[in-house]
Amino acid sequence: MVDELVLLLQALLVRHRALSIENNQLMEQLRLLVCERATLLRQVRPPSCPVPFPSTFDGETSRLPEFIVQTTSYMLVNENRFCNDAMKVAFLISLLTGEAEEWVVPYIEMDSPLLSDYRAFLEEFKQCFGWDEDEDDDDDEVDNY
Repeated sequence: MVDELVLLLQALLVRHRALSIENNQLMEQLRLLVCERATLLRQVRPPSCPVPFPSTFDGETSRLPEFIVQTTSYMLVNENRFCNDAMKVAFLISLLTGEAEEWVVPYIEMDSPLLSDYRAFLEEFKQCFGWDEDEDDDDDEVDNY
């Protein structure tokens, strides 16, 4: 009986050594794969946005339609970043300079409800900076975003 146990123990030790060697080999392969993955990830660049980042808007009426198209297009392509009206309004505000920036300051100071209502903010914005009502009929999709 003791001899059988000794033989069984020896067999288990041999199996344990073989499994340890195999485990070490697998760990080395895993280390190499992780290093290779890191190298590949450094080489891969995220896809560029098909819509360029919008230009700033300083209040020049003639640039208003272009600004609204640029910002709306950018938000549509990056919709996961602009998940609510407050994010959309904040994005527009971040692109305002000069007279347009001065226009928005009172809304921010009084924490206007317009800051969390994209459509209403856009309407107020368009009205202030001279959006032609004839153009408004052509651009209903912009308002509906």
